[in-house]
Amino acid sequence: MKQKGHLIRTVQPGSIAEEMEIAAGDRLLAINGEEVEDIFDYQYMIQEEYVEVLIAKPSGEEWLLEIDKDYAEDLGIEFENGLMDDYRSCSNKCIFCFIDQMPKGMRETLYFKDDDSRLSFLQGNYVTLTNMSEKDVERVIKYHMSPINISFQTTNPTLRCMMLHNRFAGEALKKVDRFYQAGIEMNGQIVLCKGVNDGAELERSISDLSRYLPHLRSVSVVPVGLSKYREGLYPLEPFEREDAKKVLETIHRWQERLYPQYGLHFVHASDEWYILAGQELPDEDNYDGYLQLENGVGMLRLLMEEFEDSLQRLRKSGAMERWNGRRRELSAVTGRIAAPYIERMIRRLEQEFPGLCVHLYPVRNDFFGERITVTGLLTGQDIIAQLKGRPLGQELLLPQNVLRSGERVLLDDYTVDDIANALQVPVNIVKSSGYDFTESLLGEI
Repeated sequence: MKQKGHLIRTVQPGSIAEEMEIAAGDRLLAINGEEVEDIFDYQYMIQEEYVEVLIAKPSGEEWLLEIDKDYAEDLGIEFENGLMDDYRSCSNKCIFCFIDQMPKGMRETLYFKDDDSRLSFLQGNYVTLTNMSEKDVERVIKYHMSPINISFQTTNPTLRCMMLHNRFAGEALKKVDRFYQAGIEMNGQIVLCKGVNDGAELERSISDLSRYLPHLRSVSVVPVGLSKYREGLYPLEPFEREDAKKVLETIHRWQERLYPQYGLHFVHASDEWYILAGQELPDEDNYDGYLQLENGVGMLRLLMEEFEDSLQRLRKSGAMERWNGRRRELSAVTGRIAAPYIERMIRRLEQEFPGLCVHLYPVRNDFFGERITVTGLLTGQDIIAQLKGRPLGQELLLPQNVLRSGERVLLDDYTVDDIANALQVPVNIVKSSGYDFTESLLGEI
């Protein structure tokens, strides 16, 4: 039988909770006489300067604690389940879903499809709104939770029902009107599928969504990811160079129209479109503060800007002089889409620091198929197979985004140690910024 309340995992030292003798293993039962559904109820209820907290001890004893504190001051509690509730699974069957395109036999968690609006606020996930109840909508408005990230795909209700394979998907768009009227900040996403929601449908979607400015602050347009495991799925085709040019022309035209009025470019193309079209990435100012980094919008531009800044800092700090003819040979892994940009930065660094030698290996994604070119979907087995017998130098650098969050495990359950043992080279992890990239290549100077 499920126990009442929410299990407390840790209590921060010096916190109000520690002072009140709340401890790990206790359970939170209620705040101000009300049950706490999840983390958002908790964060909202705990805001006030006076709260009454009902705690159950492992012995079964219940304590009602009266707490005076500063407004919005936290109690210092972390719960066993960060959401304080079960995750909600997706009720759609989207024609572009990447989870449906994965091979069998991978770890079970990779097949879980979430469509939980609460994860939009906690982790930045994009949600379709089809899983949001009236109570959920009212709570977002009541607590003024923002931003909420919405996966639109299209504003054509009939087409949206088809793309999500959910007869309520078109109706769900009306929730956006509620959020707009309440002044809730939003970001949007369109996964573009060739011959489905591009062309005139994309024009319609951008036009419709622009009416939600300024509360809807950005919309990213990303190409559908197509793995080699699509048997029995909706027949989608990859975009070609001319397709990408048309998408960019549409997006740039809308940016030019909207920016003078709102000071926002609003609709953004992910980096893949520029690479596919053979066009230069936009300047940093075009990204409105990088609102859509998680969707691959501006990631390469930011990386290059940080790299240039780190190079300037190295020059000013006298790092070139301290380098003083050292020799350092190492290797680095990247996905094929980012390779030309990474290559350019590496060669610049080698010129500035003679004696530095970096072998860059753009890894082909044999696991998911060659159409998947992003670094974050590389697997350990592809890295090992394609680097075996190649010059690796003193160490191999792996980008952090190939790893499961907080762990040293890749998508296919190969570990960093597995790669190091197979290739007989120390493996170090590089964080995603241009500063970390430069520092990892040069080592300590």
